[in-house]
Amino acid sequence: MKTIDVYRQYFSAECTFNGVERRAADVWLTAESDSGMIRYEVGVTFFPHRDAEDFAISYDACALKELFRAKGRRSKKRDEQYMAQVQTAADEIAASLNGTIHWDKPLCEARYG
Repeated sequence: MKTIDVYRQYFSAECTFNGVERRAADVWLTAESDSGMIRYEVGVTFFPHRDAEDFAISYDACALKELFRAKGRRSKKRDEQYMAQVQTAADEIAASLNGTIHWDKPLCEARYG
């Protein structure tokens, strides 16, 4: 199975999970292909981000949402189609964890693969 990070970026966020205040979120879109099948998935994990240098990811406040799974392969057109759904899907994930992502406050540049 080949997994590719189509998109990944850190944002300022708010969430309290397992009694720990989280101030940032890692948001990503991955594409997995194997044996003629393709799957796109959005993920969000909230982490403490206690200072500007703290990017220690804690995966206990993490959830995933599958956007697509079918026969086929990765393409730029599909990447663009599912990139357009990242914010909506990530907001749904964040809400399920009682968190909020501040899209207007990125902590780093977006990375594309």
